[in-house]
Amino acid sequence: MLSTLKPVNIIIVDDSVDNLEVIKAVLERPGVNILTSDDPTEVLDLCISSEISIALIDVKMPVMSGFDLLNQLKGNPLTENIVVILMTGYSMSNDEVFHGLSNGAVDYLFKPLDMHIMTAKVNSLLTMVHYRRDIEQKNKELEYFQSDLYLAVEEAKRGKIIKENFLANMSHEIRTPLNAIVGIANLLKTSGLNPIQLKMMELMDFSSTALLGIVNDILESFQIDAGKIILKPEPTDITELFITVADAMRPLAQEKGLVLGYTIIGELPPMIKADPLRVKQILMNLINNAIKFTQEGRIDLSLSATESTVSNVELQFKVKDTGPGIPESAIHQIFQRFEQLEDKTWQKFGGTGLGLSIVKRLVELMNGKIEVDSVLCQGTTFSFTGSFELSDEAIPVDITHQKISHHILQDFHNVTVLLVEDNKINQFVAVKMLQNWNVKVDVAENGLEALYKLKLKNYDLVLMDTHMPVMNGIEATQKIRREMPAHINRIPIISFSASVIEHEKKEALDAGVNDFLEKPFQPKMLHEKISRLTGYQ
Repeated sequence: MLSTLKPVNIIIVDDSVDNLEVIKAVLERPGVNILTSDDPTEVLDLCISSEISIALIDVKMPVMSGFDLLNQLKGNPLTENIVVILMTGYSMSNDEVFHGLSNGAVDYLFKPLDMHIMTAKVNSLLTMVHYRRDIEQKNKELEYFQSDLYLAVEEAKRGKIIKENFLANMSHEIRTPLNAIVGIANLLKTSGLNPIQLKMMELMDFSSTALLGIVNDILESFQIDAGKIILKPEPTDITELFITVADAMRPLAQEKGLVLGYTIIGELPPMIKADPLRVKQILMNLINNAIKFTQEGRIDLSLSATESTVSNVELQFKVKDTGPGIPESAIHQIFQRFEQLEDKTWQKFGGTGLGLSIVKRLVELMNGKIEVDSVLCQGTTFSFTGSFELSDEAIPVDITHQKISHHILQDFHNVTVLLVEDNKINQFVAVKMLQNWNVKVDVAENGLEALYKLKLKNYDLVLMDTHMPVMNGIEATQKIRREMPAHINRIPIISFSASVIEHEKKEALDAGVNDFLEKPFQPKMLHEKISRLTGYQ
């Protein structure tokens, strides 16, 4: 881990010099700097100057109590993130214990100190500090990657081949550390954090999701340019899809104090042929845009059939907000890529200027149209109209998925997985995730090592990364399917990659993988695929 290169600074505060010496002697180890103080009045300055990460503070001290010092540390923005353990006697009342925890302490040590318990608790906090440092470092790396991404866009315009390579490389380079951040956040959220730490994890999760949204928008925009987006119409219950999207977006509106409602006007056909993923994408982009620019009021959605024939129906989706409105002279500008209105009222909301550009081009791929009706200081209405073929087919019911959805993230029994992954952090995240579900897991660093391990042991499933040294995931999958004995070559393989380039997915499927998972992924997605492919009930 990157964070282990820099020592963790710990301070011990106790008015007894003998106690300080004993505790320091027990906790001393490589990679840790220990400071001590018998004067609590000097501790705040010491914490700031020495970048303290963990503090062990005695509660009962003259001049200033441990509670007062705790409040002082938590009240200063330079020291508020220090992890504090309070030390006290067993005679402390429950109210006093509650007082310390509610003011920001994470735990107590009771005197006389049990050195084994103290060491275990400090070790746990050191692990958390290392995780936090890794996350901070990865966030910095992602900021640099994002900056490089925008600079490289202009270079990629020189040609289609350069653009394709750029998309593949940047997708992999950004999503690989992002997968680590999302994975570690998911692991930490289930590791018994206190409310303050859990809030920090939620904020980090929100930031990671926002950054992933930016990356996805940029990649999606250029894939449309390159003609890589192909619509895949299938039987779709458009009413159910519309309601599902509205329900999914409502919590986001409620977080801003907005009301989100929907109306279905008239009678709609039970089934149409549409690409449900792209219709959802259009609606969610429009709704997200409305929520973003609306400070108070409501978002109203509507769906209606404007025209119909024996074989087709024209549907109109509307998203109406009570935001600031758009000047008529600037309406053409909002659909242009990377463009934002120069008006300072709009600039304060930020964003990449890609969401509406993607919406417009997806609508055009559907041979539909997008219109805007806006009144300054009153609100804006986006209308998406498209013609869809009627369908008599029913949507197939996935029984396996229905069962899994009621038992999300249940433990597996007697399931053994071979993880083929070269990135150490992603190895750690995937192994912990699988072990949390009681999965037995072995790790191979590359495809060649995976082939060797498959000959020595029986596995129920292989998780195969795409980009690896020595032998990549595509080559390894081809050899498993074509050269391995029958009892091995039929093993289920899930290919996962930080690249979202369509031809890579096709290459993986052509090579013989059973399913494909994009990094970063949520644990539920991996759990469902393992359940389905192993036939776990």
